[in-house]
Amino acid sequence: MGVELLTTTRAFRRRLDLTRPVARRDLLDCVRIAVHAPSGSNRQPWRFLVVQDSETKQRIAEYYRKVFAANLSGRTPRPDQLGDLSSARHLAEHLHEVPALVLVCSIGRPPEPASPPRLASFYGSIYPAVWNFMLALHERGLGSCLTTAHLFYEREIAELLGIPFDEVAQVALIPVAHLRPGPSAAGRRAPATEVTMWDRWGTA
Repeated sequence: MGVELLTTTRAFRRRLDLTRPVARRDLLDCVRIAVHAPSGSNRQPWRFLVVQDSETKQRIAEYYRKVFAANLSGRTPRPDQLGDLSSARHLAEHLHEVPALVLVCSIGRPPEPASPPRLASFYGSIYPAVWNFMLALHERGLGSCLTTAHLFYEREIAELLGIPFDEVAQVALIPVAHLRPGPSAAGRRAPATEVTMWDRWGTA
C-alpha cells in the first residue's frame, strides 16, 4: 500500500455502484487485512457483521435516515458545506441499495465511567482495523464510507441483527460497493505545516 492509496482513500458516497454485487471473497480478503491492525494488549476485539439481505438493509436504512433528518433539523449549512451535505443526503437516501453494509463491532462495551484514557483505549483498539478495512477495499476497486449515525439506534439495530447489546458495541457502519468510474484524487486537506507544532502548543 503506497502513498497514492493512503491519500485517495476517502468517504465514497455518490460513486458507489448500487447495481453490482460485492463478492464475499472480496470482503473476507479485506477483513483478513483489517485484523492485522494493532489493538491494546493485543486484545483483537473486532467483529465484522456483513449485511446483504435486502429487507434487513432497508430496516437499518430507516433508522439511519431518521438520524440524518434529525441532524438537519433547524440547521443552516455554510456554503462550503453544501457539497458534503448533498453527498451525505445521497447516501442516506440510497443506503438500503448499497450491496453490503458492514457493521464493525467491538467485544465489550465502552467503559463506565467514561474517562478519556479508558475511552481512548477502547476506541483506539478498533478504529485502526476499520481504517485497514477501508484501505483494503479501495485497493480492490471498492468504495466505502465510515458512518456512525446508526448508533443513535444501536440497541434497536442490535435486536434486529441478534447482537448481544450488553456484551458487544457497534462502532461503525461501513457501506461497501464497487466504485463507478471517476477521478481518484487526494482530498482537500490542510498542509502539514499548518497542523504541526514543535515542542509546545501553538509554536510553528
